Amino acid sequence: MLTGLAFLYTVGGVSPAKTSNASVPGLVIERTGEVLTFTLDNADHGNQVTGAMFDAMLATLQEQASRPSARVLRIRARGRVFCTGRERAGREVETIRNEAARIIEVKRSLRTSPLISVAEVQGDAFGFGFGLAILCDFVLVAEHATLKFPEMRSGLPPDAIMAYLGEYALPRFTFPLVLFGDPIAPQAASQIGLISQSCSADHLTRETDALVERILGLDPTAARHCKEFFQTTQQNNFAQNCRLAIEALTVSSLTVLAREK
Repeated sequence: MLTGLAFLYTVGGVSPAKTSNASVPGLVIERTGEVLTFTLDNADHGNQVTGAMFDAMLATLQEQASRPSARVLRIRARGRVFCTGRERAGREVETIRNEAARIIEVKRSLRTSPLISVAEVQGDAFGFGFGLAILCDFVLVAEHATLKFPEMRSGLPPDAIMAYLGEYALPRFTFPLVLFGDPIAPQAASQIGLISQSCSADHLTRETDALVERILGLDPTAARHCKEFFQTTQQNNFAQNCRLAIEALTVSSLTVLAREK
C-alpha cells in the first residue's frame, strides 16, 4: 500500500477561469484566470506591510491551500520600492507575540502554498520585504534595486528571516548579510542563490510574464506535485527521500497511464 504522500492522490484542476478582486488599504488582491496577484500599494510608506495587509494575504493563502482556484501567485508592488519592511504596532508582550506569529504563518503559508509563486521586485526590498521575496519559488529583481536586511542596525536580530535564510544560500554569505545589514546588489544575490535572476527594469515585467506563461504551460497536477515533493525532500535525509520516490514514481506513472486510456 502506498503511504506517506497523500497529496499525490488528489488529482484535479483549478476552478474555471474568471476575474475576481479584493483589497484592503495598501494591498490589492486580484485573480485573473489562473493567476492570483498580490500588489503592494502602500507606496507613501515604502510599501510596508500593515496588520490588515498581513491578514488579507494570510486569509487568501489559506483559502488557496484548501480550495485552489489559481495555479500561479504573483507578488508585485506599485511605486519606486518593492517593500521596505513591516509595521511594528505591538507594544506589549501579547500583541508583539501575536504579530510575530502572524508573520511566521504568512511566510509558512507562502512557502507551502500549492501555487507556484513568483516575486516581481521592481525596486528596493528591505527586511521583511526581501525575506518575503526570497520565500517565493522564483524571484526576479530589477538590476537597480537595493536588497538588504537592516534590522541589526536597530538592535533587532532578524530571527524570522534567519529561520530559513540558510536554506537558500551558504552561511558564509548569509550570516554577514544579517549581522551587518549591508546592501547586496541583485546580481550578487543571484550568484549566491537568494534570487532567481536580475534584469533591467524595462524588461522585468516582460520577463515575469514569460515565466508565468511557462508555468501555466505545465500540467497543473504534475506542477503541484513537483513543488510539494521538492520541498519534502529538503526536510528529509537521502534514505527517506529514496523511499518516498518509489511511492511518488509509482503513483505518477499510474496517473499518466490512466490519461492514456
